[in-house]
Amino acid sequence: MARRLMLRDFRSYPTLDLRIDGRLVVLCGENGAGKTNLLEALSLLAPGRGLRRADLAECARRDGAGGFAISIEVEDDGDVRQLGSGWNPADANAAAERKNRIDRAPVSSSRAFSDHVRIVWLTPAMDQLFSGSASDRRRFLDRFVLAIDPGHGARVNAFERALRGRNRLLEEDRRNAAWLDAVEREAAELGVAIAAARLECVSRLGALIESERDDSSPFPWARVALEGEVEALVAGSPALDAEDRYRALLRDSRARDAGAGRTLIGPHLADLAVRHGPKDTPAASASTGEQKALLVGLALAHARLVAEMSGIVPLALFDEIAAHFDPRRRTALFDALARLGGQVFLTGADPAAFAELAGRAQMFEVSAGAGVQPTDQA
Repeated sequence: MARRLMLRDFRSYPTLDLRIDGRLVVLCGENGAGKTNLLEALSLLAPGRGLRRADLAECARRDGAGGFAISIEVEDDGDVRQLGSGWNPADANAAAERKNRIDRAPVSSSRAFSDHVRIVWLTPAMDQLFSGSASDRRRFLDRFVLAIDPGHGARVNAFERALRGRNRLLEEDRRNAAWLDAVEREAAELGVAIAAARLECVSRLGALIESERDDSSPFPWARVALEGEVEALVAGSPALDAEDRYRALLRDSRARDAGAGRTLIGPHLADLAVRHGPKDTPAASASTGEQKALLVGLALAHARLVAEMSGIVPLALFDEIAAHFDPRRRTALFDALARLGGQVFLTGADPAAFAELAGRAQMFEVSAGAGVQPTDQA
């Protein structure tokens, strides 16, 4: 549970030292006041690039000294740990890397923070997930996997590098067969590991949803599946066999892939299929309100899965979550978030949307001029 958030030159904040004592934390303020910036700062303490997927330079405050620093104090089994992350473009090798620390001692990457905190989030940018592209759904799923398996992102990055190397080799007039064999071996090993991690996450998520399904819930349960050629191989055979078969597919498709200029088979083309459970229809065919409710239901189930698999109840970030829900769904949402048992940060522009949380949540007003101030809840 986060007890303190400190920022320096992050986005719109020259400095911030925010004390936190609530399990439900509400950040209210006008659009552009800096609410999402606070959630983004927290999200950067999870593996990956944070909820905006921004370049590090974009996170540094304009007109600041250069770079930024983020630090939180978390209560971990009764002990307080300080997790810090920062970037300074003036450092000799700061081309792309952040520096990360636990209790001021350097750690190799933000993956080390996962021993102390897990973070999940839902943002308005995800509202078009079901009708959007397969790449958006893969990214969404990979965020789910990362919250359970912090090493997943490194495997995905390594796989993408291997494919880029293969594509370059295929462009050459005189191809080096030995190099291609080596690159395809690496790609097959990584690709099967990625597919296996995604399949396990989807399987466990589906089982958890099935065990808790309630057709009367305002947040309908979802039926989830992972689709793709390599995924079918992994689901139907041992990992080593799947690697051999994927490697053979890559070898046999060299001419086709060379003509296309890209690799046409692999986990980089998989898709997350989601259906509206009670109606048994594709999620993309549901109404806008139904899709939003379905997405929230998935996010809540994912948070419970993270707690079950990691033993750490995640810190949940919900940006502009209550604005478009009717009073019944809003009440159900707040009750469901409280039942998660972890800490939840909520943002919104209208304080009235959170009126029923008075006395149950720690309220802050966020403004561009005054920063972040506690709200009188009396």
